[in-house]
Amino acid sequence: MQPRVAVVTGAGRGIGREIALALGRQGRHVAVVDLRDHEAKETAATITAVGGTAVPIVADVTDPASVKEGLNEVRQNLGHISIVVNNAGWDELKPFVDTDEEFWQRVIEINYKGVLRTTHDVLPAMIEAGWGRIVNIGSDAGRVGSSLESVYSGAKGAVIAFTKTIAREVARAGVTANTVCPGPTDTPLLREIIEAQADADKVIGAMTRAVPMKRLGKPEEVAAAVAFLASEDAGFITGQTLSVSGGLTMA
Repeated sequence: MQPRVAVVTGAGRGIGREIALALGRQGRHVAVVDLRDHEAKETAATITAVGGTAVPIVADVTDPASVKEGLNEVRQNLGHISIVVNNAGWDELKPFVDTDEEFWQRVIEINYKGVLRTTHDVLPAMIEAGWGRIVNIGSDAGRVGSSLESVYSGAKGAVIAFTKTIAREVARAGVTANTVCPGPTDTPLLREIIEAQADADKVIGAMTRAVPMKRLGKPEEVAAAVAFLASEDAGFITGQTLSVSGGLTMA
């Protein structure tokens, strides 16, 4: 059987990088999609160094033309896209009253509309092929809310609802759609967000105390859940929301 092609957005570092590596270990041909060219190349090189197949793709999920061009480049280099992991994300910690339209737009464009763009592009061919896996990276913030993350929480809640709807629409076509929701996870983005705060150590401490396991998650722990949902073994699992959060969310 021809290896399946997987696209991972935001795969240059953090959770996305670990997802790309996990899929590479599964034998997938991986398109490492990221805004940062050097990080995409480094992730792809790590996969190929151990005998896998991967290509770096520079694309901006906030730009419809860039998404289309990037996915067409994937098809030209690797073939039909069978798996998409929408991982690209961004946020800053701010009280809602301190946000503005420009901030709302950026958060929604990256965290929600980016998911819409990639899914809209790949879904018709998945339906035609009779097999596909869409795994969207949500957040526990989208399930229960999170102080200082009002717009991000709303966007991630939208991702969860969108994924369930897509799962219903394509269930008979052999395509599944699920959401993985990380809790606080030790990533470069989290560190950047926290370090922008005046009381960074206090924020990290509060996050850690809120988790029943009393630690931050590891990117590879999120990746393991994604890799399973993207596998052949998960063919009867769709429309589900799985938290990988050390027990932060239990409903």
